[in-house]
Amino acid sequence: MDLLTFALLLLVLLCLLLGAGLWISMSLAAVGYVAMAAVHPSPGLFLASAVWESSGSWTLAALPMFVWMGEILFRTKLSEELFNGLAPWVRRIPGRLLHVNILACGIFGSVSGSSAATCATVSKIALPELRRRGYDERVAIGSLATAGTLGIMIPPSIIMVVYAVAAEVSIVRVFIAGCLPGLLVMVLFSAYIAIWALLNPSKQPPLEPRTSFWEKMRLSAQLIPCGLLIVATIGSMFVGWATATEAAGFGVLGSLILAAVTRSLSWENFIESLKGATRLSCMIMFILAGAAFLTKAMALTGIPTALAEGVAHLNLGPFGIIAILTVVYVVLGTALDGVSMIVLTTSIVVPMIQAAGFDLVWFGIFIVLLVEIAEITPPVGFNLFVMQTMTGRDQGEVAMASLPFFLMLVLTVVLITIFPVTLVTGLPELLLAR
Repeated sequence: MDLLTFALLLLVLLCLLLGAGLWISMSLAAVGYVAMAAVHPSPGLFLASAVWESSGSWTLAALPMFVWMGEILFRTKLSEELFNGLAPWVRRIPGRLLHVNILACGIFGSVSGSSAATCATVSKIALPELRRRGYDERVAIGSLATAGTLGIMIPPSIIMVVYAVAAEVSIVRVFIAGCLPGLLVMVLFSAYIAIWALLNPSKQPPLEPRTSFWEKMRLSAQLIPCGLLIVATIGSMFVGWATATEAAGFGVLGSLILAAVTRSLSWENFIESLKGATRLSCMIMFILAGAAFLTKAMALTGIPTALAEGVAHLNLGPFGIIAILTVVYVVLGTALDGVSMIVLTTSIVVPMIQAAGFDLVWFGIFIVLLVEIAEITPPVGFNLFVMQTMTGRDQGEVAMASLPFFLMLVLTVVLITIFPVTLVTGLPELLLAR
């Protein structure tokens, strides 16, 4: 049996196991065991070593810390303070308070690292307020569902940590590389809102009374705690004062202080944040362990190399490979969450990307953008589920409201592919060249 046929059989086996409802981590390990058994008499030894190596990484210690930080902030008054602090500055821009959805999700996402948490937390405050003031609910829902995905694009991001560990690249470089694409997504979202507002003046609520400059400054003071936390967490990494793991520890400490200052920290919230962080971290760690074993098995069988050579022989060119991978990831996003998408494909895709001459840090941002798209792609788009719960609307209706913003994400993928150095890899090279 040739390697490509064997790879196809393994893929069928994985689909059958996932379709039967077996845990993703167990499915990955089972497929890895079958692949390993074909080339080695003692696959169990490799399974044990893969589990230890994947979970014993000091770099990976940043993951549960960032998850815990997001869980703590999810239970604070941060989103309410963000809305109140940002709202006065956008009341004269076409689209007015709809822009607060984008800005608040961007800022909250930079300290939560989670797409679903960002979407749910900001929506909880913004939706009732926008409804009360008479804003178009369809645009409000679409902007919140898609802006929530900024939680995984703007660092620190759980998805970025998972990719960096799986692809064995620097977490800090991936974090820095995500800054400009994250800002670009925010600009494109706000640009669409402004253009929509100019084309649909009848759907805008009446202008609100002007707010004095000093009143705006007073309300904006509520942004100071969040700003300090962002500087402490991200800034310490960017200037080289702390590793990603150390910065995650600072972030947890800062979020606890912030929760205590806003009087939203109680023993109940504290315990619930620990439980939530433990559940999510353990799920991700088990998936990474199963993926690590599958990666070892794939390497020993030679399947990734064979696939990379097969793709190279197709003479698709770099952009042809990227186009195919875009379609593959969008299709995967209709059935899998972002972490699963990354760990399922890294062992196969990374050799192909390296052979095509792409930078792995750039590819990490490329994947994160596709995961963002997956978050609003039916039927398993997590943010669609969140907005469906928050609004009581049908998932199809939420997906249609998100469609224009979905296209803005696709445009971002095109732009970072055309201008990879300018938008992605140039900033980490500039900051870390010292």
